[in-house]
Amino acid sequence: MARPRSPKPELVRQAWAVVKHTQDVNRLRQALAVLLPAELNATLEQTAKLLGVGRATVVRCQRGFAQPPVVPPARKTWGGRRRALLDGEAEREFLRPWAEQAKDGGLLVLSPIRAALAQQLGRPVDRSVVWRMLARHGWRKIAPDTRHPKGDPQVQADWKKNCRKRWRIC
Repeated sequence: MARPRSPKPELVRQAWAVVKHTQDVNRLRQALAVLLPAELNATLEQTAKLLGVGRATVVRCQRGFAQPPVVPPARKTWGGRRRALLDGEAEREFLRPWAEQAKDGGLLVLSPIRAALAQQLGRPVDRSVVWRMLARHGWRKIAPDTRHPKGDPQVQADWKKNCRKRWRIC
């Protein structure tokens, strides 16, 4: 025969208050897990059958209702750059001379930037590391235009019409 449960009267009063006013299903289930054995002398098995849960879940619900809800500590997120070679300020400082060169209209080539970064870090660096670093700071690859800015379409069209069809040996 199962051992009868005798919950504390204060706990039963709290359970009745929760049943009357709660909107949370889990909190209602916890309150009923306390009330059914107290008011109807139901065993754990009978209470489990009425609530539609297992016997062990009834005990967990009773324990959860009796103890104040514990708010878990805020978990630290997994985001961020944990494998960064340089922090943000160091990267900006590294790119400063290259930015000055780019402002003057100079063409930047990846290989010197990569070599300078490898020298500063003291180890070889892959090209993708440099591309990602440039992208982080808002730089992008700009391919040269397909036509010359000083080209004149009219002169080019005239040359196409009047050019020699055959080349002569000089």
